[in-house]
Amino acid sequence: MEGGSILVEGDRIAEVAGPGARRPRGGQQRISAKGMAVIPGLIDTHIHLAQSLLRGCADDLSLVEWLSKKIWPIQASFTEEDGRVSAELSMLEMVKSGTTSFVGVDVVSRYGFDGIAKSVTNAGMRGALAKTIMDNRGYGRRGRIMPAGLVEEKEACISEAKSMVKKWNVRGGLVKAWLAPRSLGGCSRELYEEVAELAREQKTRVTMHLAEVREDVSYAKQNFGVTPFEFIEKAGLAGPESLFAHMVWLTDKDVRKVAKTRAMVAHCPSSNLKLASGIPKVPELLGAGANVALGCDGAPCNNSYDMIREMKLAAVIQKGRLLNPMVMPAMTVLEMATLGGARAMGMESELGSIEVGKKADLVLIDLKKPHLTPFRDVVSNIVYSAMGSDVDTVMVNGRVLLRHGKALTLDEERIMGEAQMHQDELVSRSGARD
Repeated sequence: MEGGSILVEGDRIAEVAGPGARRPRGGQQRISAKGMAVIPGLIDTHIHLAQSLLRGCADDLSLVEWLSKKIWPIQASFTEEDGRVSAELSMLEMVKSGTTSFVGVDVVSRYGFDGIAKSVTNAGMRGALAKTIMDNRGYGRRGRIMPAGLVEEKEACISEAKSMVKKWNVRGGLVKAWLAPRSLGGCSRELYEEVAELAREQKTRVTMHLAEVREDVSYAKQNFGVTPFEFIEKAGLAGPESLFAHMVWLTDKDVRKVAKTRAMVAHCPSSNLKLASGIPKVPELLGAGANVALGCDGAPCNNSYDMIREMKLAAVIQKGRLLNPMVMPAMTVLEMATLGGARAMGMESELGSIEVGKKADLVLIDLKKPHLTPFRDVVSNIVYSAMGSDVDTVMVNGRVLLRHGKALTLDEERIMGEAQMHQDELVSRSGARD
């Protein structure tokens, strides 16, 4: 629709009208969207808030080497202040590129869950923070051992998770606490079963990495005699309340099971390609009826939190994989980044589309750019030609967080200055220098 208008009252969309709609009444703020596209807020369903401080620290390595030699040693040296600064830098980049909601994964105690949650609230973003749960120090078939700074006792993990759910999962709140069991090797079979029961008991959701690399399949086959997804299904975790990141190494049978169980998938194309993990069967999952959303993952494996760039990659890699230019059309990918993300967060009745009654999470993209001119198909231009830097205005819950590209709730200069200082200190403290 061209020349229309959207009326926001409080935190919700009150009216979506065509050309000639009534002008704002006295006292109402008017935001001109002339020459812009208005889309629902983008939803990043897999992001490591603690990894924005690791940008540029761990490039050109395979996943296991990347984790054991670089990522884990640095993260094991985090303080709660590092956790806050990293989260603020992540949110600053997300807001400036049109992301309004996100699922922040693997929040360990040393990052300061409570402090990060307060930072999210202050920034005005909508975020699910998933508390790490574990009872093993290993990872995968090779038994890679996590450094002591990232190891938590099972009972402490569960106790903190319950506490955070009680504190933050209140009606109308911007922050929700989820559960994040570690990847296969980081939890015992019994703990995965316990997490499934805990999620039901606490009425919250679960997210975890699954079938990201071939080693995950080897580990599951060797230890349990099944594929990673089959194992998780037997543990009671496969369902619409669970969001699985990556899902690269699925069999055709797994694909059907994902759809049948209505489990959610977070597709992270940049991360999967940079770490050479593989390319997941996204068109096949969608064709089977599964919900697939998008995620940027982390700064050391992407290396950005720009969902607009992620959309293009999600589209083009599947065309190349299947040698079929008609798979993953632009509208499908835009839906994955909006309504697909809303479904993955269990908020499809509130987010993901511009409809009366839904939350006023909106993004204005400036189309008056050489790389977006001329335009006949706006969706095509957004997915294939736009960049996060084209975002002009961002609104969450009816509150403007970004206007004319300037963040209003996050101090850009302070955050970037603190981030550089904290990264330098972290790398030195961890001993993970080049």
